[in-house]
Amino acid sequence: MPVELRKRPPPKETATPPPTAKRSSNPVKKLAEKAKEAVSGGPKNGGKKSTNGTATAAAPAAVAAEDPTPAPAVTKNGGAGSKIAVGETVDLEGFGGTVQTHDGKDTTLKKLVEESLAGVVIFTYPRASTPGCTTQACLFRDSYAPITGASLAVYGLSTDSPKANTTFATKQKLPYPLLCDPNATLTSAIGLKKPGPGKSTARGVIVIDKQGKIRVHEQAGPQKTLDVVLEYIKTEGFTETGAPSAVAAPPADDPAATEEAAKLADPKLLADPDVKMDEAPLISTPSREEAEAAETAAQVGETAAKIDSADGAVKA
Repeated sequence: MPVELRKRPPPKETATPPPTAKRSSNPVKKLAEKAKEAVSGGPKNGGKKSTNGTATAAAPAAVAAEDPTPAPAVTKNGGAGSKIAVGETVDLEGFGGTVQTHDGKDTTLKKLVEESLAGVVIFTYPRASTPGCTTQACLFRDSYAPITGASLAVYGLSTDSPKANTTFATKQKLPYPLLCDPNATLTSAIGLKKPGPGKSTARGVIVIDKQGKIRVHEQAGPQKTLDVVLEYIKTEGFTETGAPSAVAAPPADDPAATEEAAKLADPKLLADPDVKMDEAPLISTPSREEAEAAETAAQVGETAAKIDSADGAVKA
């Protein structure tokens, strides 16, 4: 029986598997891109999608708008660009750097304030021994007693050398130190340096209390710089004479002395230059009759003494 040959069906074609995704050859770079996207906020947080798929950060102006905290008005050390205003308290540590008194001693604003009783008065002047500066220095010289009587220390400040300020202080007989600030560090810190690259000083005055609070800050002419200080003293109720506020109480059994002590404690009398505190005042002035009686008694006493003397001579 003949064998029948069957034709085999052609083999089925297998499906070509899809190409596997190519892994990043640099996993660190991939992590960095994710971190960048998280920090910038991505599209959900206001960032914009770039052409390469990474997110960009939001605009800086928007970030600044979210922070309402204003920049501080004064830098800690009173550097360039700082502002000084009445009522503001400054950090005196390092404020204005180191200056020198006209007699050659290094000092700082912090030290001057600490050494004072109630604060410091510092008036600034452009140049020693010039007409306007001489007028200003002499005004503070002539009002030295009422200012220091209010427990405020007085200083002049300029960019002059110690030699120039020493000549100035000696010639005008100034009772207070002059501060030499050749680099204008303190002058700039207190806001009384003239604008520009130079080191010229503007005429003015500043009062700083023991807590570092600015009580007076004025840029003005010679007379006005003094007037604002005296007005501050008056407003604060400081005594302008530096005299004691009370006189020691006399014994209770001396009413006349008690009354006299009360009169001496009167501020008006204390301010009177004709009242000399080292002289004991009269408790009362004798009347004319009392004076005549005292004179008659003296004459009688003198006559009696003569009679006694004559009797003694006869007996001898």
